[in-house]
Amino acid sequence: MGALLDGEPVPEAQIRIPLAMLNRHGLIAGATGTGKTKTLQVMAEQIAAHGVPVFAADIKGDLSGIATAGTSSDKLLERTRSIGQDWQPMASPTEYFALGGIGAGLPVRATIDDFGPTLLAKVLGLNGTQESSLGLVFHYARNASLPLVDLADLRAVLTHLTSAEGKNELKALGGVSTSTVGVILREPSCFADQGADQFFGQPEIEVADFLRTAPDGRGIVSLLEVPGVQDKPALFSTFLMYLLHRLFKELAGGR
Repeated sequence: MGALLDGEPVPEAQIRIPLAMLNRHGLIAGATGTGKTKTLQVMAEQIAAHGVPVFAADIKGDLSGIATAGTSSDKLLERTRSIGQDWQPMASPTEYFALGGIGAGLPVRATIDDFGPTLLAKVLGLNGTQESSLGLVFHYARNASLPLVDLADLRAVLTHLTSAEGKNELKALGGVSTSTVGVILREPSCFADQGADQFFGQPEIEVADFLRTAPDGRGIVSLLEVPGVQDKPALFSTFLMYLLHRLFKELAGGR
């Protein structure tokens, strides 16, 4: 791996990313062929080399190259020897994930119940009243021991509450109108058409899967395959919201 300097390949060992200077946000910009992908690869490799797990959304699939050791050449070896380096190609410990199984990586899924009514209301575009009503629906499902694994489960509960048999139970929730539940019922169907049905389900992803180290002490680089969902922005943004929520919750010790 390496970047480009005046059109010449620069060995990875010459590029040093000061870990203490990494911030929460950063921007790598440039024209095609200026080395943006190589820079990201080197950053991921060096962070992982220091024992820190890395998670990255691989937009074009280019970052996956860090899983394969670089190819040596006479020109490269001549360059590294001239600067006193003993260059050896090395692959980074890498695992691949895919949203809802859309891709070749390990499927990333979440249950509706764990996703929760607050995040779900935001991605469904519900207003304040509808969000409160959705929260009561979740409360009802938990008290009734009704599993909310995927969107089909949520639609089934909402359909029951708007049916003749479930109207009394809906009234017992307090302040939830049939029309509001009817609006909420329509939104998951539209969301499912955008690919959400493939994201919600089991087995559910554990954030700890992204925070592991290899036997040699290096951090494992977890790459999320995104090319298969480039035309499904709602699915991608939903996952990012969920992942950030889980990361904050688990890294903060559940507080």
